[in-house]
Amino acid sequence: MKRRIELTVNGQDYEIEVEPSKLLLHALREEIGLTGTKEGCSIGVCGACSVMVDGRLTSSCLTLAIANDGKSITTIEGMVADGELDPLQQAFIDYGGSQCGFCTPGQIVAAKALLEANPHPSEDEVREWMSGNLCRCTGYYKILESVMAVVKQHEGVKG
Repeated sequence: MKRRIELTVNGQDYEIEVEPSKLLLHALREEIGLTGTKEGCSIGVCGACSVMVDGRLTSSCLTLAIANDGKSITTIEGMVADGELDPLQQAFIDYGGSQCGFCTPGQIVAAKALLEANPHPSEDEVREWMSGNLCRCTGYYKILESVMAVVKQHEGVKG
């Protein structure tokens, strides 16, 4: 039996009906039509499905949609503001952090969560934080370089 839930996704309110067993990942993709969040491993270890729920990094493949009733969710699509890419999105383009692109939305959302928690992380802190996001293309260096470029931009503004 479906249940009606309310979600605020990327600042927009949605009221949807979902089966109690429907995962947040599938609700975002199938009910709301936001396909940027990807399904990778389906067991919460690859990070491809990363979203922010009430500001906290969350594996949407492990979270039931009904458990998020009334919550605010940010997906990769929600990082664009007024038609402008988020600095992290632009850095992933500029520094080649996107590679094949499959893991990129989860990587960027995870990096955004890090920078909101710690705007000036060290390279080691970025590596540690991002260790929950797997890239099958090989190249973590370009991902690290992309995140650190934004950290350096913030530092330039700071000081």
